[in-house]
Amino acid sequence: MNAHAEARAHATSPLYLWLICLVAALGGLLFGYDWVVIGGAKLFYEAYFSIHDPAMSGWLMSSALIGCIGGAMAAGQLADRFGRRPPLVLAAVLFVACAAGTGLATGVTSFAVFRIVGGVGIGLASGLSPLYIAEVSPAQSRGLFVAINQLTIVVGVLLAQLVNLWIARPVPAGLGAQAMLHSWNVQSGWRLMFYCEGVPAALFLLLALAIPESPRWLYREGRAAEARRVLERIGGAAYAQEVLAAIHRNQAGPARGASLRALLARNVRAVVVIGVVLAVFQQWCGINVIFNYAQDIFASAGFDIDDSLKSIVATGSVNLVFTLVALRLVDSWGRRRLMLLGAGALAVIYLLIGAAYALHVLGLPVLLLVLAAIAVYATTLAPVTWVLLSEIFPEHIRAQAVALGVFALWGACFVLTYSFPWLNAHLGPAGSFWFYGAICAAGFVFILRKVPETAGVSLEELERRLGGG
Repeated sequence: MNAHAEARAHATSPLYLWLICLVAALGGLLFGYDWVVIGGAKLFYEAYFSIHDPAMSGWLMSSALIGCIGGAMAAGQLADRFGRRPPLVLAAVLFVACAAGTGLATGVTSFAVFRIVGGVGIGLASGLSPLYIAEVSPAQSRGLFVAINQLTIVVGVLLAQLVNLWIARPVPAGLGAQAMLHSWNVQSGWRLMFYCEGVPAALFLLLALAIPESPRWLYREGRAAEARRVLERIGGAAYAQEVLAAIHRNQAGPARGASLRALLARNVRAVVVIGVVLAVFQQWCGINVIFNYAQDIFASAGFDIDDSLKSIVATGSVNLVFTLVALRLVDSWGRRRLMLLGAGALAVIYLLIGAAYALHVLGLPVLLLVLAAIAVYATTLAPVTWVLLSEIFPEHIRAQAVALGVFALWGACFVLTYSFPWLNAHLGPAGSFWFYGAICAAGFVFILRKVPETAGVSLEELERRLGGG
């Protein structure tokens, strides 16, 4: 389909497409909320459970990632067998359970168990939401709609930060350990932070039951009439005809999803490697350390608890504003240019943050540099990685390959989150940021040499160009 025909078809029913993509993207909002809420609650639940061991602290912070890895491993098989929508419904159920269970936790074991439950929901939603959106979106606006999933992640992050700031009562400077233990924040406040996740989780559950199945999955399963109805609601009869014809050209007929072994086939191996490396790089560029350990980072820069919470909200606000900028750029600038910009700029900013710590130029300079890093990440690596993962793989392995990429992403995130306290203790803040800067420089070289441009190209045409047809 040419760009003009697709644009005309898309214009016939934009509201329906927006609605179903926003519902799918609610998985991203819950992913963002669940991922960040623990950062604001950390100081208080650690006081409640009397946690002083760095290893236990790191385990409770990273335990959700075990669930993320498990959810990512299961996502591809579930999506191929049952479709894209049922696993999204399952993710919503798990988010509801996590909100209630974590808030009710009476010990570190039950706390970790329900964090893992929520992690499974994150693992499912983080792979399936962008996959679903990519499969229902026209080529010319696919980047925009998949990036909306990143926008909802950022909204979830900011929502968690605002909820934490709203719930947490001011902590007087120099408050003793015993007084802290009996404070409202430690006895009740951190539980309410987790309970609040239940509201958007319940909304996601109700709305996910109402969205249609992916038309590409329906066609593959031999349900062409249903696939046509969905596509007609999205873009009209002409659009549906063109898309179904393109899908038909790329497959010999209805077939079950590929096995994991198919990801190793010679004709797709290179693109699978690109997807896995980009997923790992999105985590090891270091930004998520800032979100998960924000209080520790700002404390080392001279901020007290209340100032740290306000600074964390500032990071979320910047994240939101520049994600909105990304929505305007991801299709017009292209994926590759934005990825190169992000990797290069972060390498320079981390060099400067490390220098600020080394030279003891702390406080406001560190905050401004952190905000600059978040602005760059929100405009480039954060949304564009999810867009690329949702579109570069051929149809017959797409669900499994996206699941593998998300599995690699969460595995890398687990190592990153669990290792940061050790890394910070041995290298210090300066050395840690220089380490992440070196990773960003290496990522820049990889993107320059290996990552293709995908903007404005249909999924079927990408499959032919990248050798997966």
